[in-house]
Formats: sequence, C-alpha cells, structure tokens
Amino acid sequence: MAPDRPGDASGAPLLKRELGLRDLVLFNLAAVVGIRWLAAAARVGPASLTLWLLAAVFFFVPAALAVARLSARWPEQGGLYVWTRRSFGDWHGFLCGWCYWLSNLFYFPNLLLAGLAIAAYLAGERGQAMSENRALLIAGSLVVLWVGALSNIVGLRVGKWTENLGALATYAAGILLLVSGAVAWKRDAVATPLAGLWPRWNWGTVNFWSQIAFAFGGLELGAVMGGEIRDPQRTVPRAAWLSGIAIALFYVAGTAAVLVLVAPGEISVITGLAQAGTRAGQILGVSWFGQALAGLILAGITGQLGAWLAGSARVPFAIGLDRYLPSAFARLHPRWGTPHLIILLETAACSFFLLVMQAGETLRAGYQLLVDMTVITYFVPFVYMFLAATRQGLRWSALAGLVVTWLAIAVSLAPPEEARSPWLFEAKLIGGCAVLAATARIVFTRARGA
Repeated sequence: MAPDRPGDASGAPLLKRELGLRDLVLFNLAAVVGIRWLAAAARVGPASLTLWLLAAVFFFVPAALAVARLSARWPEQGGLYVWTRRSFGDWHGFLCGWCYWLSNLFYFPNLLLAGLAIAAYLAGERGQAMSENRALLIAGSLVVLWVGALSNIVGLRVGKWTENLGALATYAAGILLLVSGAVAWKRDAVATPLAGLWPRWNWGTVNFWSQIAFAFGGLELGAVMGGEIRDPQRTVPRAAWLSGIAIALFYVAGTAAVLVLVAPGEISVITGLAQAGTRAGQILGVSWFGQALAGLILAGITGQLGAWLAGSARVPFAIGLDRYLPSAFARLHPRWGTPHLIILLETAACSFFLLVMQAGETLRAGYQLLVDMTVITYFVPFVYMFLAATRQGLRWSALAGLVVTWLAIAVSLAPPEEARSPWLFEAKLIGGCAVLAATARIVFTRARGA
C-alpha cells in the first residue's frame, strides 16, 4: 500500500476547497445529463420511459448509494482510484484510475462532435449546412475544448461557473421541451399516445437498456474532487441524492416531452431534437425556438466537457501523488493551485484525436479501434466501485449495479451487424484491452521498482 499522501485526511489539503453543495449538485448535473439521449430513447417509443425507470432503479440508485457510502468513508482527492486502492490494493487502484482516465480521453472528441452537430442542426438552414461540414465541426470543437480547459486551469473558482452555467443551460433546454410538450398535450396535438409502456424484451431491448443505464454514469466524477469540496463527507452524499433525483426526472420527463412532440417512427438519433424543436416552435408560435434550444445545448456541452476535463485530471493527479505516475502529474500551478499540466495534456491529446478524425482513412480506423477498446475499459472502474461498496455493507444494491455493468460489458463485446469479420472484431477488441492492461502493469511495476 502507498503511504498516506499529502491531501488525505491525515494532512493539509493541497487544493483549494472551492466547491459547496450547490456547486457540486450543478457539477453532477453537468457531468451526467446528456440531452442527446432524449431523442435516442424516444425512438424506442413509450416503453423507453419504463426503461429509464428500470435503469434508475438497478444502476443509478446503486451508483448513488455506492458514491455516498464510499465518499463518506474515504473523502480525499481521487474518488474511484482511492476507493479501489484502499479496498483492493495499489495495483487494482492504479488499474482502475488508468482505465477511467484513458477511456475519458477518447470519449471527449465524440462528445464534442455529437453535441456541436446537434446544436448546429437546430440553428436553422445555415446551421444544418455547418453540421455536415466536418472541418467546421472540428474547428468549433477545438474552440469549445480549449475554452473548457483554460477556464479550469485558472482554478475552480472560475472553472466551476462553466459547469454551473452548462448544467443550468441543459436543464433549461429540457424545461423548454417539457413546456412545449405540455402545451401540445393541452391542445390535443399529441404525436405519440403514451400507451404500451412495458417493453418487449429481446436482444435489441437489452442492448439499448444497458446503454441508457450508462447515460446515468458520471455521478462518481464529483467525488474524484474530494480535496476541493467543502466538508466532502457530508456534501458528496447529499449532492449525489439531490442531483440524482433531478437527473432521473430530466431523462424521464424530457423523453416523454419528445414523444409528445414527435412520433417514434419519425425520430432521428442525430436530428431528433431538431425535429422536436421545430414542432415545439410551431405549437408555441415562436420562430426562434430552435435557435434558443441550440444555444442552450451548446452551453450545456461546454459545461459537460469542462466537468469531465476537471474531474478526469484529478485521477492522474492523485496517482501522481502516490508516485505511480511522473511527479509532474502531481504538480500544481503556483498561482492558481490547479493540476494544470494534466489538463493541458488532456486537452492536447483530445485536440490530436479530433484532428485524426479529419485525417486519412487509416488514421481514422486506428482511432476507432482505440474507441472500441476503451468502451470496455470504461466499465472496469464501475466493477471496482460496486465491489468496494459490497465491502462497505451495500450488498444487494451493489450486486444490482454489478449485474448491469457486466451486462454492458457483454453487450459491448458483441460485434456490430456492420462488422465484416466478427472474429477479427473480437480479436482486435479483446487484444486491445489486453494491451491497455499490460501497459498499465508495465508502468505500475516500473514506478514501484523506482
């Protein structure tokens, strides 16, 4: 076991405690809520409302219980990494933190491109033309990426407002859709009767359900910043429950609103929110509704990216404090007191991946393979989190979370229909995960022997 490091409960905190209860609730909302999930869920029809509720019961509630219990037990900086290290030893803690950080690095470019494409499509004819221009989307993504990064480098005192405003913007977009749906309901202009709420269970339903369960992922991110939260032992559990209720309501009510506005058979995953926005504008008699929704979504994406950049940076920072990564990872900015080098490294890596997505086919294929590999590694920290929670007395809820996590891993291992060679797909995916794990072991072993 690594010795207690500076910043633990045993020593003075290295980072400034800038986050109170309100900030952490909004940070959780910014990290978790993805408005793009509303259209994806609504395509399934009214049964998606039941799928959201089942995902909340069997994954989100167990995750909230685990975060609340583990953060109260170990409130220091590092969250998932620290919980795993304390429960299972240094190697398992390192592997958990390694997987969590790397999987997020490959997630950011896709989050940016998808979010900006949706926002552009909502902005009208010019925006729709921009949404089909990959070079413009990537340029816009780079701007949003660096705005989020720089706001967090100067400290959470400033950076938290990017997340706070992003959370409020995303929730405001959901409220706009909800009001529009309510007006449509009152005027008897409902596109989808909310009947047939129980889903038909088949492979497609199970596949989709495991995906939307992880739309609830991100509640653990706030706890990673335990060293920057005021009274984390009380604040993190309270924030988890307050934001958890708000997030579950957002997904269920927002999906219902989209269903009221657009029939499931007409909804597109990419342009579904634009379709709902157009219909809402017609019902309300407001021509600028789509542009307003686009602006809110863009602000929300900026806040979400800022939250994940800031939270993810604290994982290698905590590992650096334990000397399993270079000491530079644990260095703070002399003026702003932030892990600026890690944030810059994350931002530079994401910028590179964004440019690769515009490059030749060979590079794009290589990037896609990395994305496929990190899909699996993203779930590894959740396995550790729920196993750690069982050791803290949360047996049944943690078991439910584990089952959903293993189901998501099994679904991710299944080759997609468009795969030309399922066996080659499996070999690349499993081999790639093995390479990532082996690399982690090499780095860990060298650091321990140094």
